[in-house]
Amino acid sequence: MLRTIPRILPPKLVEYMMEMGHSDVLILADANFPGTAHAKRILRMDGILIPELLEAVLQLYPLDNFVPDPVRLMKNLPTEPVPEIWETYRNLLKKYDKDDAFHDFAFVDRLSFYDEAERAYVIVQTGDESRYANIMLQKGIC
Repeated sequence: MLRTIPRILPPKLVEYMMEMGHSDVLILADANFPGTAHAKRILRMDGILIPELLEAVLQLYPLDNFVPDPVRLMKNLPTEPVPEIWETYRNLLKKYDKDDAFHDFAFVDRLSFYDEAERAYVIVQTGDESRYANIMLQKGIC
C-alpha cells in the first residue's frame, strides 16, 4: 500500500496514468459506452461511479493547460435536459485543477467522441448509468 494514492484507483490505472505523456487522453466511460470496440487499452471498473473515480483521478492527474479544452464531454441532444452529472464534474474540476487548465467543457458529438476514443491512451469503463456521463481528460505536465 502507498500513501496518498486514493484506494479506489487500481494499480493498473495508476500505472497507465504514470505512463501517459503530455496531451495523452484518459476517458472515464459510463456503462453504455462501447469501450471494448473503441479502446487501445481498457480497464473495467463496473462497481464504480464516475464522480468518485474522477475525484480520485484528479488528485494525481494534471490537465493540459496548453490547449483551450482539456476536458471534453459527449454532447447531448438539443431536446434533452442538461445532464445533472456535468455540474458534479464541474465542481470536482474546480476543486482539483491546480494549474487552472479547466475553464469550461468542450462538447463532442457522439460519433466524433467514439473516433477520439480510439486514439485515447486508456478507457476506464465504469458501471455508471448516468446519461452522458462520459468524460475525456487530456493530460498536462506536472
